[in-house]
Amino acid sequence: MTSVTDQLSTHRRGFLGRLTAGTLAIMGIAGAAHPIAAEPLLENGAGADDWLNGLTGTHRQFFDAVSVNEGFPFSFAMTFMNTIGETYKAPDKDINAIVGLRHFAIPLAFNDAIWAKYKLGELFNIKDPVTKAPATRNPYAYAKPGELLFPGMAYEKLAERGVRFTCCNVALTVISGMSAEKAGLPKDGAKQEWLAGMFKGVTVVPSGVLAVNRAQKKGCTYCYAG
Repeated sequence: MTSVTDQLSTHRRGFLGRLTAGTLAIMGIAGAAHPIAAEPLLENGAGADDWLNGLTGTHRQFFDAVSVNEGFPFSFAMTFMNTIGETYKAPDKDINAIVGLRHFAIPLAFNDAIWAKYKLGELFNIKDPVTKAPATRNPYAYAKPGELLFPGMAYEKLAERGVRFTCCNVALTVISGMSAEKAGLPKDGAKQEWLAGMFKGVTVVPSGVLAVNRAQKKGCTYCYAG
Protein backbone atom coordinates (compact mmCIF):
# COMPACT_ATOMS: atom_id res chain seq x y z
CA MET A 1 0.00 0.00 0.00
CA THR A 2 1.32 3.46 -0.87
CA SER A 3 1.92 5.58 2.21
CA VAL A 4 0.83 9.21 2.58
CA THR A 5 4.51 10.16 2.61
CA ASP A 6 5.05 8.37 -0.69
CA GLN A 7 2.02 10.09 -2.17
CA LEU A 8 3.26 13.51 -1.06
CA SER A 9 6.72 12.74 -2.40
CA THR A 10 5.26 11.68 -5.74
CA HIS A 11 3.07 14.78 -5.84
CA ARG A 12 6.05 17.02 -5.09
CA ARG A 13 8.22 15.35 -7.76
CA GLY A 14 5.42 15.79 -10.27
CA PHE A 15 4.99 19.44 -9.30
CA LEU A 16 8.70 20.17 -9.57
CA GLY A 17 8.84 18.36 -12.89
CA ARG A 18 5.99 20.46 -14.24
CA LEU A 19 7.65 23.54 -12.76
CA THR A 20 10.88 22.81 -14.61
CA ALA A 21 9.00 22.27 -17.86
CA GLY A 22 7.03 25.43 -17.27
CA THR A 23 10.19 27.41 -16.66
CA LEU A 24 11.72 26.18 -19.91
CA ALA A 25 8.59 27.01 -21.84
CA ILE A 26 8.13 30.46 -20.40
CA MET A 27 11.78 31.31 -21.03
CA GLY A 28 11.33 30.46 -24.69
CA ILE A 29 13.54 27.35 -24.59
CA ALA A 30 10.62 25.03 -25.25
CA GLY A 31 9.05 27.09 -28.00
CA ALA A 32 7.36 29.96 -26.15
CA ALA A 33 7.05 33.04 -28.32
CA HIS A 34 8.41 35.55 -25.83
CA PRO A 35 10.55 35.47 -22.69
CA ILE A 36 9.02 36.70 -19.46
CA ALA A 37 9.65 40.32 -18.53
CA ALA A 38 9.42 42.33 -15.33
CA GLU A 39 6.14 43.97 -14.42
CA PRO A 40 5.49 46.49 -15.77
CA LEU A 41 7.51 46.07 -18.96
CA LEU A 42 10.12 48.82 -19.01
CA GLU A 43 11.06 50.40 -22.32
CA ASN A 44 14.79 50.01 -23.01
CA GLY A 45 15.31 48.93 -19.41
CA ALA A 46 14.37 52.37 -18.07
CA GLY A 47 14.06 52.19 -14.31
CA ALA A 48 15.06 48.53 -14.14
CA ASP A 49 18.06 49.35 -11.95
CA ASP A 50 16.26 51.70 -9.58
CA TRP A 51 16.46 49.10 -6.81
CA LEU A 52 20.24 49.62 -6.81
CA ASN A 53 19.92 53.31 -5.99
CA GLY A 54 21.32 54.12 -2.59
CA LEU A 55 24.04 51.48 -2.63
CA THR A 56 26.71 53.76 -1.23
CA GLY A 57 28.23 51.51 1.41
CA THR A 58 31.95 50.82 1.48
CA HIS A 59 31.22 47.09 1.84
CA ARG A 60 28.78 45.54 -0.66
CA GLN A 61 27.80 41.91 -1.20
CA PHE A 62 25.09 40.06 -3.11
CA PHE A 63 23.83 36.75 -1.68
CA ASP A 64 22.53 34.54 -4.48
CA ALA A 65 19.87 32.13 -3.16
CA VAL A 66 18.36 29.35 -5.27
CA SER A 67 16.72 27.41 -2.43
CA VAL A 68 15.28 28.15 1.01
CA ASN A 69 18.28 26.29 2.48
CA GLU A 70 16.89 26.32 6.03
CA GLY A 71 16.93 30.11 6.02
CA PHE A 72 20.68 30.38 5.57
CA PRO A 73 20.46 33.01 2.79
CA PHE A 74 19.23 35.32 5.56
CA SER A 75 21.80 34.02 8.03
CA PHE A 76 24.65 34.67 5.60
CA ALA A 77 23.55 38.28 5.13
CA MET A 78 23.33 38.73 8.91
CA THR A 79 26.78 37.21 9.40
CA PHE A 80 28.27 39.44 6.72
CA MET A 81 26.89 42.57 8.35
CA ASN A 82 27.88 41.48 11.85
CA THR A 83 31.44 40.45 11.04
CA ILE A 84 32.18 43.35 8.70
CA GLY A 85 30.90 45.69 11.38
CA GLU A 86 32.90 44.09 14.18
CA THR A 87 36.11 43.63 12.20
CA TYR A 88 36.26 47.00 10.46
CA LYS A 89 34.24 49.04 12.98
CA ALA A 90 31.74 49.82 10.24
CA PRO A 91 28.16 50.92 11.03
CA ASP A 92 25.27 49.32 9.17
CA LYS A 93 24.91 52.37 6.91
CA ASP A 94 28.34 51.58 5.45
CA ILE A 95 27.39 47.98 4.67
CA ASN A 96 25.18 46.97 1.74
CA ALA A 97 23.86 43.41 1.73
CA ILE A 98 21.43 42.18 -0.92
CA VAL A 99 19.69 38.80 -0.74
CA GLY A 100 18.64 37.74 -4.24
CA LEU A 101 15.83 35.18 -4.15
CA ARG A 102 15.45 33.17 -7.34
CA HIS A 103 14.47 29.65 -8.43
CA PHE A 104 13.20 27.69 -5.40
CA ALA A 105 14.29 30.34 -2.87
CA ILE A 106 11.41 32.71 -3.57
CA PRO A 107 9.11 31.32 -0.82
CA LEU A 108 11.29 33.31 1.60
CA ALA A 109 9.76 36.51 0.20
CA PHE A 110 6.15 35.74 1.20
CA ASN A 111 3.95 36.00 4.25
CA ASP A 112 2.29 33.19 6.18
CA ALA A 113 -0.99 33.47 4.24
CA ILE A 114 0.72 32.55 0.96
CA TRP A 115 2.61 29.68 2.59
CA ALA A 116 -0.60 28.28 4.05
CA LYS A 117 -2.91 28.71 1.05
CA TYR A 118 -0.43 27.38 -1.51
CA LYS A 119 1.10 24.72 0.76
CA LEU A 120 4.64 25.87 0.05
CA GLY A 121 6.13 23.72 2.79
CA GLU A 122 4.63 20.61 1.23
CA LEU A 123 5.51 21.54 -2.34
CA PHE A 124 9.14 22.35 -1.59
CA ASN A 125 9.70 19.91 1.27
CA ILE A 126 10.36 22.72 3.75
CA LYS A 127 9.90 21.62 7.34
CA ASP A 128 8.79 23.95 10.10
CA PRO A 129 11.74 23.95 12.54
CA VAL A 130 9.29 23.88 15.45
CA THR A 131 6.70 21.30 14.38
CA LYS A 132 9.02 19.31 12.04
CA ALA A 133 6.02 19.05 9.69
CA PRO A 134 5.72 20.72 6.27
CA ALA A 135 5.68 24.43 7.00
CA THR A 136 2.37 26.27 6.69
CA ARG A 137 4.04 29.59 7.55
CA ASN A 138 7.24 31.36 6.65
CA PRO A 139 9.50 30.09 9.45
CA TYR A 140 12.16 32.70 8.74
CA ALA A 141 10.15 35.86 9.29
CA TYR A 142 8.49 37.19 12.43
CA ALA A 143 9.56 34.11 14.35
CA LYS A 144 9.03 33.72 18.09
CA PRO A 145 12.03 33.85 20.46
CA GLY A 146 14.03 30.64 20.30
CA GLU A 147 12.64 29.43 16.96
CA LEU A 148 15.60 30.48 14.83
CA LEU A 149 19.26 29.53 15.10
CA PHE A 150 20.06 33.26 15.23
CA PRO A 151 17.28 35.72 16.15
CA GLY A 152 18.88 38.36 13.92
CA MET A 153 18.45 36.25 10.78
CA ALA A 154 14.68 36.86 10.56
CA TYR A 155 13.54 38.78 7.50
CA GLU A 156 12.24 41.80 9.40
CA LYS A 157 15.40 42.08 11.51
CA LEU A 158 17.54 42.25 8.38
CA ALA A 159 15.18 44.69 6.67
CA GLU A 160 15.44 46.99 9.69
CA ARG A 161 19.22 47.02 9.23
CA GLY A 162 18.96 48.02 5.58
CA VAL A 163 19.40 44.63 3.91
CA ARG A 164 17.75 44.59 0.48
CA PHE A 165 15.85 41.71 -1.12
CA THR A 166 15.02 40.86 -4.72
CA CYS A 167 12.63 38.26 -6.13
CA CYS A 168 12.99 36.74 -9.59
CA ASN A 169 9.96 37.54 -11.76
CA VAL A 170 10.50 34.42 -13.87
CA ALA A 171 10.32 32.13 -10.83
CA LEU A 172 7.42 34.12 -9.39
CA THR A 173 5.41 33.81 -12.61
CA VAL A 174 6.07 30.10 -13.08
CA ILE A 175 5.67 28.94 -9.48
CA SER A 176 2.56 30.98 -8.74
CA GLY A 177 1.08 29.80 -12.04
CA MET A 178 1.84 26.15 -11.35
CA SER A 179 0.31 26.52 -7.87
CA ALA A 180 -2.83 28.32 -9.02
CA GLU A 181 -4.91 25.18 -9.47
CA LYS A 182 -4.38 24.19 -5.84
CA ALA A 183 -5.90 27.50 -4.76
CA GLY A 184 -8.69 27.41 -7.34
CA LEU A 185 -7.46 30.55 -9.11
CA PRO A 186 -6.42 31.42 -12.66
CA LYS A 187 -2.69 31.85 -13.13
CA ASP A 188 -2.86 35.64 -13.33
CA GLY A 189 -5.03 35.76 -10.23
CA ALA A 190 -2.58 33.63 -8.29
CA LYS A 191 0.35 35.82 -9.26
CA GLN A 192 -1.47 38.96 -8.15
CA GLU A 193 -2.25 37.28 -4.84
CA TRP A 194 1.41 36.34 -4.42
CA LEU A 195 2.46 39.90 -5.17
CA ALA A 196 0.01 41.15 -2.54
CA GLY A 197 1.46 38.65 -0.07
CA MET A 198 5.07 39.64 -0.70
CA PHE A 199 6.91 41.28 2.18
CA LYS A 200 7.25 45.03 1.98
CA GLY A 201 10.74 45.88 0.82
CA VAL A 202 11.17 42.99 -1.63
CA THR A 203 11.79 44.17 -5.19
CA VAL A 204 10.62 42.07 -8.13
CA VAL A 205 13.40 42.03 -10.74
CA PRO A 206 13.15 40.73 -14.34
CA SER A 207 15.17 37.66 -13.39
CA GLY A 208 17.38 36.53 -10.55
CA VAL A 209 20.37 36.06 -12.81
CA LEU A 210 19.96 39.59 -14.16
CA ALA A 211 19.98 40.88 -10.58
CA VAL A 212 23.30 39.12 -9.97
CA ASN A 213 24.80 40.87 -12.98
CA ARG A 214 23.44 44.31 -12.14
CA ALA A 215 24.54 44.11 -8.51
CA GLN A 216 28.06 43.14 -9.53
CA LYS A 217 28.20 46.08 -11.93
CA LYS A 218 27.28 48.24 -8.95
CA GLY A 219 30.29 47.00 -7.04
CA CYS A 220 28.83 44.08 -5.07
CA THR A 221 30.92 40.98 -4.52
CA TYR A 222 29.17 37.63 -5.03
CA CYS A 223 28.30 34.98 -2.46
CA TYR A 224 26.40 31.78 -3.26
CA ALA A 225 23.75 31.35 -0.55
CA GLY A 226 22.51 27.85 -1.31
